[in-house]
Amino acid sequence: MKLRTFLSATAAAATLLSMGLPVAHAQAKYKEEYRLSVVLGTAFPWGKGAEIWANKVRERTEGRINIKLYPGTSLVQGDQTREFSAIRQGVIDMAVGSTINWSPQVKALNLFSLPFLFPDYAAVDAVVQGQVGQEIFKTIDKAGVLPLAWGENGYREISNSKHVISKPEDLKGLKIRVVGSPLFLDTFTALGANPTQMSWADAQPAMASGAVDGQENPVSVYMAAKLSTVGQKYMTLWGYMNDPLIYVVNKDVWNSWTPADRAIVKQAALDAAKEQIAISRKGMSEADKPLVKEITAQGVTVTDLSAAQRKVFADATRSVYTKWKPQIGTNLVDMAEKAIAERKK
Repeated sequence: MKLRTFLSATAAAATLLSMGLPVAHAQAKYKEEYRLSVVLGTAFPWGKGAEIWANKVRERTEGRINIKLYPGTSLVQGDQTREFSAIRQGVIDMAVGSTINWSPQVKALNLFSLPFLFPDYAAVDAVVQGQVGQEIFKTIDKAGVLPLAWGENGYREISNSKHVISKPEDLKGLKIRVVGSPLFLDTFTALGANPTQMSWADAQPAMASGAVDGQENPVSVYMAAKLSTVGQKYMTLWGYMNDPLIYVVNKDVWNSWTPADRAIVKQAALDAAKEQIAISRKGMSEADKPLVKEITAQGVTVTDLSAAQRKVFADATRSVYTKWKPQIGTNLVDMAEKAIAERKK
């Protein structure tokens, strides 16, 4: 009986090999399509990073893993803050997600939303590519989702339709669209603004109608979304927070792949993330900030805060920083502060 079973298995394997199919791949139950959730489409650096990842995986696995992008967080009806839970539950197979959107489920991710923690790109790199980034990945893993690589949406700058913002008082009473994060609500309330929570899908119509006065997003998002055409004529570069992205896979999906394909998917994520970060920073990391010149050419008034002006905003939101530090994890925040202080500039 054992001999018959062995011969049957051997024959089956031989058949698969004769068809050009490795046995391990044939045994794994691969889907025809893997659904990758992303908030912004491929016109934005964020969506471009997701597309690069999908293409690299498809090419390197010779089509065994076929990934389709679902922009607009459409798999959860546009509700960005539900995305992480949907990945964990298997509604979403893969994602390139924002630390902001996932912070309600993973408290540690609020680290990146602490107002005025990151003074420059070197500070961001020191945190995400160092011990802090590793600790956060462990936390995400424990929360039920497998993280593979760090990307970046960018520094979030503020724009509005009313007037120049150069000091906290200028925000008083302004309706600012924010993501559904309690920390964001606290930050803008501390500055005297009226933070209004809404998804990105609803944000642009709200700006066009005047339902909200302003918004905060990376300059690359402002440009790609053409926000100057919906009344956003004043922009302030204040760099109050940076929004890293995370490339993740649902654990059941990950476990359904062969070890070889897992290695391919992970390396593709690392490669795509590196490319995506470069795209995200292009035009803003250079000394002359070419993107700012493009915005100014559109008739937008751009205010670039000095270090002293930025400190006034930081002081005005210090109570928020202090309140949230223990909720995020005092040790984690201390590690981040230390990494930033010791960064190579």
